[in-house]
Amino acid sequence: MGQSTIARGATTVKRRSTHLPRRLFQLYAGLVLYGASSALLLRSGLGLEPWNVLNEGLSERTGLTIGTMSIIVGAAVLLLWIPLRQRPGLGTVSNVVVIGLVMDGTLALLPDIEALGARIPLMAVAVVANGAATGLYLTARLGPGPRDGLMTGLHRVTGRSIRLVRTGIEVTVVVTGFALGGSVGVGTVAYALAIGPLAQFFLRVFAGTGTPKTAGEGSAGKGAKDVGGPAGTIVVASGDGAAGPTAPADPAAPAVGRPPKRAILRR
Repeated sequence: MGQSTIARGATTVKRRSTHLPRRLFQLYAGLVLYGASSALLLRSGLGLEPWNVLNEGLSERTGLTIGTMSIIVGAAVLLLWIPLRQRPGLGTVSNVVVIGLVMDGTLALLPDIEALGARIPLMAVAVVANGAATGLYLTARLGPGPRDGLMTGLHRVTGRSIRLVRTGIEVTVVVTGFALGGSVGVGTVAYALAIGPLAQFFLRVFAGTGTPKTAGEGSAGKGAKDVGGPAGTIVVASGDGAAGPTAPADPAAPAVGRPPKRAILRR
């Protein structure tokens, strides 16, 4: 009996080690694509996603690049995790650094685009690519982005729904960024409307690529908008905005709770 137990344990370790390179690839491929897609959205000149409205506004005031401001703001948000008792993962720290660097690098390579006929398709490509990037790095399950941790931390501390907390954060960010000179436009609205369904779709697409599916992962219903949580988990919110079950960080661990009938997923 002891030998068979050891054999099974060895198989488990081997499977986990096989999954890790895939998860790392998904994480960094997703973060690189996220930074590039954010740069494309900026080059379209039709408005930015909420947090980059703030980053651009701060960039205008400080003279620093928008990618540098993304890193600074991400690090500042990460500090807010301390009183909220959130735990970062490798993906959390990588999110702060990689997206900003890739965004600046992509902007350095892309020229300004004047023709509206080219800017509209560019905006559409950027939003879709951003949704794909979200699905990639979240299904890697190596830690959420700093902004997602802020959302779930505030949800836990205040008892407010994820939907309400997320909306409050992003409205505050957009208004502040716009007041500082950030770009708000049709691209901002298109992103807000499309990113939830796109993220949900790509979460389903990529859920089986890195690690085995578990409850709350790849099984959410339509209309998903928000994703995030402690390091190594994907937190889903049920249709009424209440927190749902989490997918465990250990691929071999059992899922906690039942999958929600309807989930809300988003960056």
